[in-house]
Amino acid sequence: MSKVTSKLQVTVPKALADRYGIRPGDDIRFEEAGEVIRVVPASASAQVDLADVATRLRLFDVATERQRERDAVWTQVDAGSRGWTRDELHLRGGPRAD
Repeated sequence: MSKVTSKLQVTVPKALADRYGIRPGDDIRFEEAGEVIRVVPASASAQVDLADVATRLRLFDVATERQRERDAVWTQVDAGSRGWTRDELHLRGGPRAD
């Protein structure tokens, strides 16, 4: 775990610096990624090319097709085949009329 100094500086843990080849004086980039921040070494930026984009687009297309298959199965499921209905769930949690 690293701490942020009063000058807003952060120390990269040695194990991560060694694994990703980060050396003193190297540039790193901070990227927003939803709820988190990604730290990207400058050397990683040089590796992004059109082949990488093509690969990511192909993977996206494969994932989209898998989701379409899942959606097709889900819409075919009959509510009566589950063995319970939504109304029964509400009745189970309510007070009993004993």
